[in-house]
Amino acid sequence: MLTLDLSNEPRWHDLAPGVRVQLRPLTTALMVATRSDPAVEAVPEGASDEERAVAFAKALARRAVLAWEGIGDADGNPIDPSPEAIDALLDIWPIFEAFQLTYVSKGLLLEQEKNASALSPSGPSAGASDTARPASPTRAATKPARTALRG
Repeated sequence: MLTLDLSNEPRWHDLAPGVRVQLRPLTTALMVATRSDPAVEAVPEGASDEERAVAFAKALARRAVLAWEGIGDADGNPIDPSPEAIDALLDIWPIFEAFQLTYVSKGLLLEQEKNASALSPSGPSAGASDTARPASPTRAATKPARTALRG
């Protein structure tokens, strides 16, 4: 069952020990805006899936991050989120993975559920019944085998 959260309030997500971010809800509007982000559209056509994923995650985070805790500059002073700081945060592999798992993947899981198909009543799906009779083993044995190759 799909549970709707009608409050549409931002939520805090823990990305690492002592590091958490407050994110907007992952809405259709946010995803559509991210898909048309100039940084996402600028990814070269021949780019790998990984390069596309990083560009998309950074563009999404720049739109979604409202606040954070436990993030500072090189001197250890707390800093506010900025596009550059958000990109630098997602350049840290464990943070990127946590962002993908706790935020992005929830939207993608719903996308996968939406794309799932019901069992086909006339196809090879697990719940379908057979429509063809099994081949006769004696008929297959009496047919001449084709062994010559034509070139």
